[in-house]
Order: sequence, then C-alpha cells, then structure tokens
Amino acid sequence: MKTPLQEPTFLILTALARAPLHGYGLILEVSELSQGRLSLRPGTLYGSLDRLADDGLVTVDHTEIVDGRARKYYRLTDRGTALLRAETERMRRAVEAATTRLARRPVTGPSGAKLAGGAA
Repeated sequence: MKTPLQEPTFLILTALARAPLHGYGLILEVSELSQGRLSLRPGTLYGSLDRLADDGLVTVDHTEIVDGRARKYYRLTDRGTALLRAETERMRRAVEAATTRLARRPVTGPSGAKLAGGAA
C-alpha cells in the first residue's frame, strides 16, 4: 500500500481501529470522522475494502444475517494497524512542523504589513 494514504483510505482504517464495522456502519463513521466532508458511496467503499483486503490491511471479522441478507463486518489486521499507526505518526509530525512554523510567522495586517507586537 502506497503512503501517504488517500484520505478515504485513512478514514476507513481509522473507523475500523475502534471495532469491526459493516458497510453502512463504515459509511456513517467515515462521514462523522470527516465532519461530513466525505460521503462514501457503497460501490466506492466496497471497492476500497476489496483493495484493503487484498493488501492484507483488513479482513472479514464475521458475518451475520439481517433480514435474510448477509452483513459482513470488517476489522483491521495487525498489518493494517501498523500502517495506520505509521501514517498517523507521519501526519502528526507534519502537523507539528506546520504549527511550529506558523507560530514563528510574523503577524501581518490585511495589506501584508507587519503589525506591532509580534505574534498574536
């Protein structure tokens, strides 16, 4: 699996970090994690889950029958957990670097002129 992860992939893995979920549960969790910015369609989600399973990052945890239909629950594998941890750490370092640089940036007014008093 290539890193950095695309946001939908990152959010799918993040959603599964807490507990196994079925497809609709994943769609809801990804929407919540992205604060509504990302709405996965079922075809997109299941295509992603197939790729993640092929890469050994997720697997079917169990299946239950609901209203006569099979509902698969997916979970992270150890490999998926390790990748999510590594990607989270990579992103944490990037956020830390950006935060540090922004804190050192001089405060400017609307015209771009430096304001007295330094950083706010």
